[in-house]
Amino acid sequence: MTATKTNERPGTRAQLKYVRSSAYKVREVLNLIRGKSFFEATNILTFSERRISDTVLKCLNSAAANAENNDDIPVEELFVSACYADEGPTLKRWRPRARGRATRIRKRTCHITLILGRYSSEELTEQRERAELKGNQTQQSAAESRKRRVAKSKESELESQPEEVQSDEDPEAIVDEVEETPSEQEEIAEKSDTESEDTPYGEGSTFALEDGSAPSSDFTIKAKVSTKIYHPEESSFFGRTKADVWFTNAETAEAAGFRLPNSMQKDNDETEENQDDNDGENE
Repeated sequence: MTATKTNERPGTRAQLKYVRSSAYKVREVLNLIRGKSFFEATNILTFSERRISDTVLKCLNSAAANAENNDDIPVEELFVSACYADEGPTLKRWRPRARGRATRIRKRTCHITLILGRYSSEELTEQRERAELKGNQTQQSAAESRKRRVAKSKESELESQPEEVQSDEDPEAIVDEVEETPSEQEEIAEKSDTESEDTPYGEGSTFALEDGSAPSSDFTIKAKVSTKIYHPEESSFFGRTKADVWFTNAETAEAAGFRLPNSMQKDNDETEENQDDNDGENE
């Protein structure tokens, strides 16, 4: 009779490749969990003193997750049917030694493969009977325990929500008050809209007409919204600029965040300095 090959054995498998450890060290750990149930293998790997046991435990959990999600097999019915470690490529390095010599360093790698099989119904009943005789309860699957924790957290959130939402005021009374005066709210909104359209930058400001001219003779300051610069009548750019906004005076324009052109600012600074010099000479 020809025996089935290890790589052709049925079951759910998981594989880790290029593990930075020698195959010999991994095989020492795999020999401990071969043929054990999932929970027994997990306990052995958790309390093992070898460093590579953490990597083997990750591979075991991956295989169990594949069995639960892909094959719909609960964790209680799984056992380690096969596990082996194949040698991977070896990294070759050199170490300097005495008298100009060198020694080769071989850094081994390996590929870990775990195959989980499923207990038959007879084997499951035997295990449960043994657990009852020992006084131990059967362990639940990780997925079921996770579902129960999520359900409990959702229930606690639903219970805490009404306490936070409750307030001293009655919500029905608030709805009645809002429904009683809808016309007043509309009037207030319309007034605010019209005021904002007439005075875009507060009192003393208004939008220009389509051709850029002022709506009345009270507005004498031109301004461009894109550059935030205003031009009085004495400015050289006053006749060449098409205004977006008009202001009554320079103070309202500066209060709205607009400024004079750089050329006029320099002229103002020079005139102020000349006035200060004249005042000093007169004294």
